[in-house]
Amino acid sequence: MRQKLVRIIGGVALAALVAGGAAACAKDEGGSAACDLKFGFFGALSGDNAGLVVPMKNGSALAVDQYNATNPKCKVSIVEFDSQGSPDKAGGLATSAVGDAKIVAMIGPAFSGESEVANPIFEQAGLPAITPSATRPSLSTKGYKIFHRGVGNDFAQGPAAARYIKTVLGATKVFVVDDQSAYGAGLADEVKKGLGALVVGTDKVSDKQTEFSAVVTAVNTSGAGALFYGGYTAEASLFLKQLRAAGWHGTFVGGDGINDANMLSVTGTADVEGTTATCPCAPPTAAKGTFQADYKAKFGASPQVYSDVAYDIANVLLDGVKADKTTRADLLAFLGTYSKAGAASGVTYKWDATTGELDPSQVVVWAFEAKAGAWVPKVEIPKS
Repeated sequence: MRQKLVRIIGGVALAALVAGGAAACAKDEGGSAACDLKFGFFGALSGDNAGLVVPMKNGSALAVDQYNATNPKCKVSIVEFDSQGSPDKAGGLATSAVGDAKIVAMIGPAFSGESEVANPIFEQAGLPAITPSATRPSLSTKGYKIFHRGVGNDFAQGPAAARYIKTVLGATKVFVVDDQSAYGAGLADEVKKGLGALVVGTDKVSDKQTEFSAVVTAVNTSGAGALFYGGYTAEASLFLKQLRAAGWHGTFVGGDGINDANMLSVTGTADVEGTTATCPCAPPTAAKGTFQADYKAKFGASPQVYSDVAYDIANVLLDGVKADKTTRADLLAFLGTYSKAGAASGVTYKWDATTGELDPSQVVVWAFEAKAGAWVPKVEIPKS
């Protein structure tokens, strides 16, 4: 019902906003780019899954702060849209974003479910968006001109996770669980395809679920030595704790949705030890240039997963501003011709004109392992 209302708003009320957004700013008399432009950042900045998203916001903020330090008379700012990772909140936030004519681009949304709701609204308003982390493949199949993905999708991550489970772990019996989200269910389906007959059981959990005894019993009964979980930290951490309490000693593997500090702290060092999280990204601790030192100096912590990607994405948009691309339409056209390596990740950001997907040659998938309370890069998973 709520999504239907969003579509109605998008078809009527937003029409008046598109013209304003298209002319978000103008040249001053001297011909220089208009000032006081804004980028949006859209994602779970609070709530159970904020541990995955806040580092991305920090990476974006670092890039903008560095730009502003050298352009003090013509600054860019970031407007935060805290979705708490909920698709139910995404429609209202997206409508608010496109209504601010000074917002000329969006970094995000961070999650796939909220992207499914927000992207149609951004498309109608012509607001270019680059997600640093939403990996559901179908996001790029809608024909949206505004959509760009800064990492690989789950057609890369899912098969890679399956190869890791088969070849690195050597598992012969695997149980697969997902949280029924747009992201979790889609990723789990790709993993199941890759594992084939090794899958000895499947099950589902729900958003906000805290008691998992039925699923835990099914896993123990199956004899599985490995489990793949498609979903986010909020449920995965409690599920893993209950699996360990019930005596399951197998290897817990998840996608990038659990690759955050909260998965480590909430689960606890003993129970999370040896857990694997895959990610269609390289380790941020291997980032190039001064990114690592700059991030730590500003935020007092080492960069975490996707923070380097978000930093690079913000710099892509800032490159557009430097080139006097100061309207939504101009920035969108600018992204269509962009091809440059990111200063932090080293990835060449170049997008398919039809899908908005990253050039496949730039996609990598890594496995990270929980060791002594930290996510440690383990191996880049081969593409085949």
